[in-house]
Amino acid sequence: MPPRMKDKYDQDVLAALREHYHYENVMQVPKLTKIVVNIGMGEALTDANALDKAAEEVGAITGQKPVITRAKKSIANFRLREGNPIGVTATMRGARMYEFFDRLVSAALPRIRDFQGLNPNAFDGRGNFSLGLREQLIFPEIEYDKVDKVRGMQVTIVTTAKSDDEGRKLLELMGMPFKKN
Repeated sequence: MPPRMKDKYDQDVLAALREHYHYENVMQVPKLTKIVVNIGMGEALTDANALDKAAEEVGAITGQKPVITRAKKSIANFRLREGNPIGVTATMRGARMYEFFDRLVSAALPRIRDFQGLNPNAFDGRGNFSLGLREQLIFPEIEYDKVDKVRGMQVTIVTTAKSDDEGRKLLELMGMPFKKN
């Protein structure tokens, strides 16, 4: 059975975008390509267990094993050497991506304290959207008692949209709660 968000895209969003932008071909309509969840951790240099805990949490949130990211350059001021582990990231595509998007929109974002909506201008110029989350506790998969430290994370939603306007309309129709200007 396909994910709920995939059904919503196929049945409602596709037709609405085609009508709004007057696309002649179905392949022109923007769609989600991938979602990347990333936690960058400076403390991983001093505490090796922190990286394992973060990887475990990202694994629980995304449903797949995350990749440990390593430093590309040495930076003396940060006591960072090339090749040191400094974060974890997970890239989701296909059904897992739609499941995560559904959980993000319907379960996680409403749990943020004093949530007013997401910034509609957080697009990169090519229709991709990034949002920063201050704590991993908003996801229902994370057990509050087992969290050793509150960590923030970056979530990037990559689309095939050609412009920010197309990407914004796509995410809006899929249920992303943007602030009203």
